[in-house]
Amino acid sequence: MYSFKNDYSEGMHPRILNALAASNLEQTEGYGEDYYTQQAAELLKEKIGRTDIDIHLLVGGTQTNLTAISAFLRPHEAVVAASTGHVFTHETGAIEATGHKVIAVEVKDGKLKREHIEAVLEAHTDEHMVKPKMVYISNSTEVGSIYKKEEIKSLSQFCKKNKLLLYLDGARLGSALSSEENDMTLEDIGRLTDAFYIGGTKNGALMGEALVICQDNLKEDFRFHIKQKGALLAKGRFLGLQFRELFKDNLYFELSEHANKMAGLLQHAISKAGYAFLTHTPSNQIFPVFPNGVIEELQKKYSFHIWEKVDGDHSAIRLVTSWATEEAAVMNFIEDVQGMAEN
Repeated sequence: MYSFKNDYSEGMHPRILNALAASNLEQTEGYGEDYYTQQAAELLKEKIGRTDIDIHLLVGGTQTNLTAISAFLRPHEAVVAASTGHVFTHETGAIEATGHKVIAVEVKDGKLKREHIEAVLEAHTDEHMVKPKMVYISNSTEVGSIYKKEEIKSLSQFCKKNKLLLYLDGARLGSALSSEENDMTLEDIGRLTDAFYIGGTKNGALMGEALVICQDNLKEDFRFHIKQKGALLAKGRFLGLQFRELFKDNLYFELSEHANKMAGLLQHAISKAGYAFLTHTPSNQIFPVFPNGVIEELQKKYSFHIWEKVDGDHSAIRLVTSWATEEAAVMNFIEDVQGMAEN
């Protein structure tokens, strides 16, 4: 049974594993004040092209989102997100548990546009309602789409004009920036957002996300917030070392390029076999629509999520490829799909 369920089933890239093993008996400072974390932060600042940003390493995406959002907002302020957004659908109410409402907007492709946010602002007019303050987006999105530079630029300009914060969830940022359709860089994101994070968990690390705070008035006392949320890791050097390995050369993007390539092979072959897709996804998540009988046969050899029913006879499934997805497994899946299409 080969898994296409997610991009974190495997452990970590061997180079990271070897680096962790080599440093195992070293004595370093705790709580992210070690030299590995300092080196990682300097590397990220270099990649982003800014020295005036703060970088904090946390363990996971939900932890990063709830810590950042609760720190950045006042008690009466709310987050605007797509209805598919991770903070709305897959974080067990973590943001609401910190006292902040998530205002969900129905979108077709997982992406927020300025008109969506404008409608939210028009509907929230006074102190009898929560005050929209942060715009939350993901790149790539939870349905595999990616933002182009002009889309982020438009959101950024609108947010600045309306005194809103723009926060980007980068759990799969490597996949987005490595997409053949991408026209953005880390420098662009560092310039256009108020804060974002670079996901390691879903791109070769054992665990870890790098939160980048770009706006000065969001930086003060942030380590207090990390500690209060239980996110200040005593053995923080294990996070720092991983990001140092990922960014001391091009490893981070080589891994995401592999994931995208494997997804592209699947997408091309499934399309050639005559099957449609739920939505256009130029990243490492694809959503083919198959007859239910085909899905049942595929489930005998592969694990994946059934995303949604399309009609009485067809459903969309989600296939996710990773930095470690084996090309042989991809080719086997393709062969099986092609064989069923011919019968």
